[in-house]
Amino acid sequence: MLFFRAVCLLLLPALVACSGSASNNDPVFEAKLQNEKRISEQDITKRQIRDAELVVETASNQMELLEISQIAQRKAVSPDAKYVAQNVINQVSALLSELRVLAKQKNLVLPAGLSESQALQVGEMTALNGAAFDQKFADALTRTIEQDLDINEDLQTESYDADLRPVATRQLAVLQDLKRATDDLKSKLKI
Repeated sequence: MLFFRAVCLLLLPALVACSGSASNNDPVFEAKLQNEKRISEQDITKRQIRDAELVVETASNQMELLEISQIAQRKAVSPDAKYVAQNVINQVSALLSELRVLAKQKNLVLPAGLSESQALQVGEMTALNGAAFDQKFADALTRTIEQDLDINEDLQTESYDADLRPVATRQLAVLQDLKRATDDLKSKLKI
């Protein structure tokens, strides 16, 4: 409990700097905040707080992957981009479903939508058409998959909760396959 109070005192200036509307507009921030509140009511370690944050971040990344892939299904001009988008939708839907089950078991809150920065990036992408869209889609896939790989590697090797490690291992295998498919797409698009 002493640790949590110290963390709260350190985070208080940052939380005060954020307006109340920031948490209302950013589902990722809101999920992390709700998890911190729940965790603070229990005797939880710093590593468990980190686990919860990583689960929220990986869910957020996967929601972004689904969103941009659904847009690519409608807007991509390259058949290869459309194929990769459908593969991402199929694979990431299963990953996100697994995270939702895990979060429910662990009493964690996942974001209800994309973060503000993710929504902005998705908006910028939807403004594009043709080959420019396909290239932006491939770049966004690469960036988001790489972020999610890093998060799941951390969960696999450093998570306090032993239940997270096998989930992260399964997620890593799928994400590595998606990364290879995205790399292939980028080479076909000549990015």
